Amino acid sequence: MPASPILAPVIALVLWSFVMWAWLYATRIPAITRLKIVYDPRRPSSDFENVLPPEVRWKADNYNHLMEQPTIFYATALALALIGQGGGLNAWLAWAYVGLRVIHSLVQATRNAIMVRFSIFMVSSVVLLVMAIRAAMAVF
Repeated sequence: MPASPILAPVIALVLWSFVMWAWLYATRIPAITRLKIVYDPRRPSSDFENVLPPEVRWKADNYNHLMEQPTIFYATALALALIGQGGGLNAWLAWAYVGLRVIHSLVQATRNAIMVRFSIFMVSSVVLLVMAIRAAMAVF
């Protein structure tokens, strides 16, 4: 059985999440070493985060964001694939969502321009909402 076209953007976003994971540690570990930061598990994690430079925290923040709303994307895309609706416009919407999330990551990890990030997030949210509505229309 051939794979549903919508699975390609799903796997692309999974792989992008691992790119951000690698970038997170590629910047965090050298910063911890350079600043001689000692993590105390008895203290709130925010104490640890607050001593890291912002440009290091941004990567971790984005990685965490990729574990939030994209879970809705994964569920929606997999549902569309399972019901045979993973091609055409739904696949295009999925690629649009992934592209917007990658752009969001790059903005947050490099400049962290809040209004730019917010705009990208809002557009990606609308794309995801359209996907969810289309999935609901196919299921109900």
